[in-house]
Amino acid sequence: MTENFTFDEIVLGQNARLLRTLTLADIQAFAAVSGDTNPSHINAEYANDTLYQGVIAHGMWGGALISALLGTQFPGPGTVYQDQALHFTKPVRVGDTLTVTATVVSKDLIKKSIELDCQVVNQKGECVLHGTARVLAPLHKVSLPRVSTPLIQLYDPQARFKALLAQGEGLEAVRCAVVHPCDAGSLSGAIDSARYGLIIPVLIGPEVRIRHIAQEAGIDLDGVEIISVEHSHEAAEMAASMAAKGEVEILMKGSLHTDELIHAVLAQPKLRTGRRMSHVFRFDIPLYPKPLLITDAALNIHPTLQDKVHIIQNAIDFARVMGVRTPKVAILSAVETVNPSIPSTIDAAALCKMAERGQINHGIIDGPLAFDNAISAHAAQIKNIKSPVAGDADILAVPDLESGNMLAKQLEYLAGASGSGLVLGARVPIALTSRADGPMNRVASALLALLAAHNARRDSPRKVW
Repeated sequence: MTENFTFDEIVLGQNARLLRTLTLADIQAFAAVSGDTNPSHINAEYANDTLYQGVIAHGMWGGALISALLGTQFPGPGTVYQDQALHFTKPVRVGDTLTVTATVVSKDLIKKSIELDCQVVNQKGECVLHGTARVLAPLHKVSLPRVSTPLIQLYDPQARFKALLAQGEGLEAVRCAVVHPCDAGSLSGAIDSARYGLIIPVLIGPEVRIRHIAQEAGIDLDGVEIISVEHSHEAAEMAASMAAKGEVEILMKGSLHTDELIHAVLAQPKLRTGRRMSHVFRFDIPLYPKPLLITDAALNIHPTLQDKVHIIQNAIDFARVMGVRTPKVAILSAVETVNPSIPSTIDAAALCKMAERGQINHGIIDGPLAFDNAISAHAAQIKNIKSPVAGDADILAVPDLESGNMLAKQLEYLAGASGSGLVLGARVPIALTSRADGPMNRVASALLALLAAHNARRDSPRKVW
């Protein structure tokens, strides 16, 4: 319970205090709520070159602590702010522990107001902020249940994007056939990826149309190679042929149907690997502590048991390329028990046994698991599921394309996830993007393809054009 102090109870010299340690999350949350995105507070690179040589808290964060003390503790609920003077004397940095003190220095019997001396001192005993507050004190006693602080989830898509790009540092750009980039999104995605040093784009499509789109969208094609063909199916066939000859190491989908591109790849025997091709989504999700792969949500409509072996192995191998040594795979279904009436649970049980027998390698696999206990350790505990995968999955293997596609789009549009995607199982990776994808998603897909291409070089050295 929290209880206030009424005007009649308050005496001169009475005081209260509050302790708080500043975290980076506090700074980010204050910036988000206030809209004060001054780089001195949130851009470490910029802040290092300023007078204070590092990130510091917003000055008004200290003022907010004074407000918190007055409004919740002393005088407490019913307090009305009238005036606050603040003097900022020293910067506050991440890790500093502040002691906020408010001391009554005067009372106005007529107006029922009090004046308080406010001091904010750091762990070194240095005053970082001081001032005087005048408030109307409560007239009536109040005792209320203490209110829990609302949970703030901080998610910085740009920071996650930069962390993903960092995985490609030191890797040289590779030649990439961009297939039929005949809309502004796919064309700008390819050129942006080149600007980030991920690919050397080879645009394959009707040149006049491509240049017209570039001119309308303000995209600079100076120095970019263009191979002119009239139709999308010709572009797909040309790109697949170049990949088979080793002239490009990545394919990137433009504004053509996925089936058209995949059909052209399958028509080239040199691009086959003996594995079924499958798609993997990679998501950064605000409420999940690590990247999550979802497969297959774009290519295989109703995969058989053997198809799922290939799909899961493709995803495991790619997760290892991304730095996950032993990926944890949750095989999803509607329930976490084997039910003969739900075929996906039978497949899940068989896949787990196949992994035990070495038919799927380098991962930890469990299923069937429902979505909640695959990603929530708490949900798994409630259902008494003992599993090394539950609540800590790196990969979600979905039963079919419909469920996977819906899950992927729900994460993106309802959960604020940032996604990118790649087709695996051929001799070259295929960056597969949607028409609705934004610039970051397209560049992220190119980064995934770059990592896969360099891994392919190590496994099977080839001529680099």
